[in-house]
This record gives sequence, structure tokens and C-alpha cells, in this order.
Amino acid sequence: MPEGAADLGLHDPLADSFPGGREGRILFWIAVAFSTFQIVTAAHLVDMTSQVARAFHVGFLGLLGFPLLAIAKKKTGAVKWAAWGAAVLAVSVAAYQWWEYVPLLMRAGDPLFRDIVMGVIALALVFAAAWALMGPALPIIAGMFLAYCLFGQHLPSPLNHRGYDFAQVIDHMAYGTEGIYGIPTYVSSTFIFLFILFGAFLEKAGMIKLFTDVSLGLVGHRMGGPAKVSVLSSGLMGTISGSGVANVVTTGQFTIPLMKSFGYRPAFAGGVEATASMGGQIMPPVMGAVAFIMAETLGVDYVEVVKAALIPAILYFASAFWMVHLEAGRMGLRGMAREDLPSPRRAIREGWHLVLPLAVLVWLLFSGYTPLFAGTVGLALTALLILGASVALGLPDGAIRYIFWIGLGLVAASFLQFGIMVVVVALAVLIGWNALSKGGRETLVLCRDSLADGAKTALPVGIACALVGVIIGTMTLTGAANTFGQFIVGVGESSLFLSLVLTMLTCIVLGMGIPTIPNYIITSSIAGPALLELGVPLIVSHMFVFYFGILADLTPPVALACFAAAPIAKERGLTISLNAVKIAAAGFVIPFMAVYSPALMLQPGGPVAEAIGLVPAVAYVVVKAALSIGLWGVAVIGWLGRPLALWERGLAMAAAFTLVAALPLTDEIGFALVAVFAGLMWFTRRKGAVA
Repeated sequence: MPEGAADLGLHDPLADSFPGGREGRILFWIAVAFSTFQIVTAAHLVDMTSQVARAFHVGFLGLLGFPLLAIAKKKTGAVKWAAWGAAVLAVSVAAYQWWEYVPLLMRAGDPLFRDIVMGVIALALVFAAAWALMGPALPIIAGMFLAYCLFGQHLPSPLNHRGYDFAQVIDHMAYGTEGIYGIPTYVSSTFIFLFILFGAFLEKAGMIKLFTDVSLGLVGHRMGGPAKVSVLSSGLMGTISGSGVANVVTTGQFTIPLMKSFGYRPAFAGGVEATASMGGQIMPPVMGAVAFIMAETLGVDYVEVVKAALIPAILYFASAFWMVHLEAGRMGLRGMAREDLPSPRRAIREGWHLVLPLAVLVWLLFSGYTPLFAGTVGLALTALLILGASVALGLPDGAIRYIFWIGLGLVAASFLQFGIMVVVVALAVLIGWNALSKGGRETLVLCRDSLADGAKTALPVGIACALVGVIIGTMTLTGAANTFGQFIVGVGESSLFLSLVLTMLTCIVLGMGIPTIPNYIITSSIAGPALLELGVPLIVSHMFVFYFGILADLTPPVALACFAAAPIAKERGLTISLNAVKIAAAGFVIPFMAVYSPALMLQPGGPVAEAIGLVPAVAYVVVKAALSIGLWGVAVIGWLGRPLALWERGLAMAAAFTLVAALPLTDEIGFALVAVFAGLMWFTRRKGAVA
């Protein structure tokens, strides 16, 4: 299910398969063509300027999105014809950008009347597509920014600007690389689309089953095993899917009923799945594609973003693991019988070829290759392995099959040395080979369907990125970000904590109905520079807004991921949301700790790192964070080997809070309270054993 569904995840019209009939077949092949276009431009098989490639990306989004939504929502008559008309207009806008590319450059800043007309059409289409797909929240916010461009000169100081005429605003928003074709659309048309396709291929090939079987085999037999399976499998799937809400409705179809069948409350089961699924967006290597946008925005290597995200992501999932363990202990829930569980070794042995593309992707990203190159290689390698596995099954066991796999491995390895054409030739040979056998033809159908599904999954993200370009364009044209930033800085001069709380609330409010990617782009553009001016390290300030943009999908009253889990859990979305907030406590704590102790994100700075060095500071802060998260879980669940009294839970919560705060003496008080609590638990346990 794409993020930002207008009906809060209860049903998403794009979650179903492509419709039948002639129109459905046409849209299916448009989706295949869309994915093919993105692949050939990413691999530089077609020489096309970035501006034109972005325009065609947005044109494809409109061509596929408008009719698909009309059919999926069962619209007929004039509405359906209007949808097809909008699709034709979207293609016309892209064609105009391509045909008039050089003349548009030559008359930049002095548009013709027809340029303005086409620009208005482009903006109207992007707004309409976002409203139809994601509801009114993002279009209304973007519309307010656009209105500020046009009429902001009439506002009182310091909110006003010098004023811009209509033609200048349209030229800025609809042409060049500052408006709807800005950096968000560039990232959507390159990194994001490739990684969505990468996930679609792996999912079709059986990656969900592989992750689920491995998770079941590893932790299914332990106390609270079903919930731990949910945390592990959703986290693993999140590393490639990049969409928390989509994660809920895929892995959640299995994990939520499994948790309920073993005695977990429906609200808790839905909260566990929502928390784990959203956590996939902070787990490297993909991180919901925000990592690529962050690296592009900050001008740093991708590995720097991953390095900053790694420890917080581990703590987040460790916290969720701990919470389900405590809940299982409180309710007396045991694990599943070992003999009923799949073998993780067997699962890996049968699906090892699915792990290779992910491993190569991670290696390339950490070796300094660009995300675009790494994504292209990962996608090509996935296709090679899927097609190659089909061919290998038709070969005799023994030496012939081993020789085939060795040869295919050499072809894949030669990609780095000889370029993309080696893989193109290998893929052509494998496609021809598969076309000659029945099983091979089924594999080709799987690859074709993956191309179509990937394009459909990319629709909400791509449209959101195009529309959020209006907001970024407003800030670059008018300097509006400075006004809000100066306000945050003004508050921060008296209290950094209040500035952080204000930024957190901004991220959560904006995240109510807006997908994570545009939420991050907006808030990082507005609040990121302000936090940097207050002394927060660059990556830490961006990770701060990113975390709370994700947590908006767990926070009442909207809680998109929780409402997506509601029909599966058969529980109210708001009740699930309240449980998810408790389970995801680490997500609320870690960003604040990282601001005061940047070592938590492996960044220099902060009093601890300056006093004892970065490596000891990392160890110290991780221990402190783990203790705080552990105590928070004990306080919320009210169980640690036995039910805890209210005053014991209060003691645990006080210890957790003081460890989070970075004020004078709070660490000392926190560790003292931890010692008191640990001594109390040891004494009562010993007393119970003697009795």
C-alpha cells in the first residue's frame, strides 16, 4: 500500500492488481514501459538531459496515475474520460519540455504566453494527481506555499516578500530545476524508482517468504516468538521495500494473525507490526529512500548517512524486541514448537540467490559507488539471478549446473570492468533461453509483472516528490525558510530543548497525511538550517526531522501505518496507535539523545566526546540509551520477571528519563536510580527464592 493513502490505509485503490479488460491491459503495458524507460535512462543506454528525463518521469506518472485511479475507484462516464484527458495532457507537457528544451533555456526568465499555459497545466495536473491519490493534506499545504509566492507581498513584516508576478512564479515552478522538476523529482526518477523496482523484483521472487522463514526459524520458538518474528521479518523487509505502510499490509497479513493466535491482544499485535514496519525506513541500506535524498541534499557520501543511522536503527529494533518480550512474559505467552517451524538454514539454502543482490548492493554503497550505480547493478544482478535460476533448474545436477553458475557469476563481476553492455547481452541470452521453456516463460512473466508493479508502487512517491517541489521552489524564490528558521533560532537561544520540541511537533503535524519523503524534504529545508545554527551537527539535525516524520505515521490521530493494520488486526486504528507509541519509545528518545550526544550517531561533538574521545563516548552513550530504553519498557509493560507495583514502575521511568536528559548531574542521578532499581529487583527475587 503506498504511503499517504487518502483513506488512512483502510483501503488503497492502488493496492490491488491491475484491472482487467482492455483499459487494464493498456495501463499494465504503460507501467512496463515506464519502468523500462527508467532503467534505460539510469543505465545511460539512452542519452537524455536530466531536465527532460525528469519531465518524462512526471509525464509517465500522470499517464499511468489518472486512468488507473479512475478505474480502481470504479469511476465511469465523464470522470473516466476526464482522467484519460488528464493523462494525455501529462504526456503533452512532457513532450513540450522535450521539444522546446533549448528554446526554453534561451528564454528563461522571459516566458512566452504558451509557456505560461503549459506551466499552469503542469502544476494543475500535479496538484490534481496528489489530491486524488493522497487526499487533501499535501495539496493544501503546497497550495498555501504557492499562494504565498503570488500574494505574500501583502502580508505584514517580517512575513512579507518583495512580490513576484504571475509569469515569474509559473516559470520558476514549471520549468528549470527549482519547482516540480527539482531535486525531489530527480531523486524520485533515479534512486527511488530503481530501489522500488529492486524491491518489487525481490518480493515477486520470494523475498518475503525467505525473510519470514528465517525469522520463524531463528526466534519463533522463544518466549513471545510470533511477535519477535514480526519485528525481525518486517525490519528485514523494510530494508528493501522502503515503505512502512506497504510493509504493514504485506508482512502484516501473516504476522498479525499469528500474534493474535498465540494470545497477544489485537491492538498490541497491530502496534508491533506498525512499529516494526515503520522502522524499516530507518534501517540501512535503503531507509525508505530518504538516505539518498539526504546524501544528495547534504552533499555527503551515502555511507556517512548510513553510518549515522546504524546505531539508532539497531536500538529502535532492540527496543521493539524488548517490549514484545516483556509483554509475552506478562501474559505468559510461550514460543511455538520447534518441530513446527521452518529451518533457517534450509530457507537460506533454497533462497540464497535472493540474498546476493542485496549483499552486492550494500557492498557497492559502502565502497563509495553512487546510489544510482549501485541500484542499477543491484537491479541488473537480481534479474540475472532470477532468470539464471530458472535456466539452472532445467540443467542436469552436478558439474554442468556449477559451470553455469560460475559463468553467470563471471558475467556479473565483469559488469564493473566492462560496463552495462555485458549485462545487457547476458540478459538478452537468458531471456531467449527462458522463452524456449515453459518454466522459463513463467519466469519472464514474473519479471514483466515486477516491472509493472514497481511502476505502480512508485506513483504516490513520485507525485508527492513533484508536488513538494512547489514548496521547495517557494522557499528558494522567496526565502520563506529564513523566517521560520529565525523563529526556531530565537527560541533556541533561550532553550535548545524547546526548539527541538517545536521542530518535533512541526514534523509530526506535517506527517499527518503526508508521506515520509516529502515530510523530510519540507521539514529539513525549514528546520534543518535553524538547528544547524543552534550548534546541532548537520547530519544529526536532518536525522532528527527524519525520525519524527516517520513517527508521524504511528502518532494519533492520523497514524497511517496503524490504520493500515486495523482491518488485519480487527481493532480500532487509534487503539493500535496508542500501543505503537509505547512500543516505539526508542524512536522518540533517540533523536533527542543524539542532539545532546552526537556520538550516538557516530558524529563528533558534545561534552562527552570532547572529554573522553569519540569511541569511548559512543560506547558510553549506547549503554546509556540501552538502559534508558530497557527501563522505559519495564515501566510501560509493568513486568520484569514478575508484575511490578506502581511505585516500582515510577522508579524505572524516573531512571529512564534522567538518563535521556543531558543536564548537569542527570547522568549521575540516572545511574544511581538504575542501581537502586537493579538492587531492588535482585533483593525481591532472592527473597522470593528463599520463601
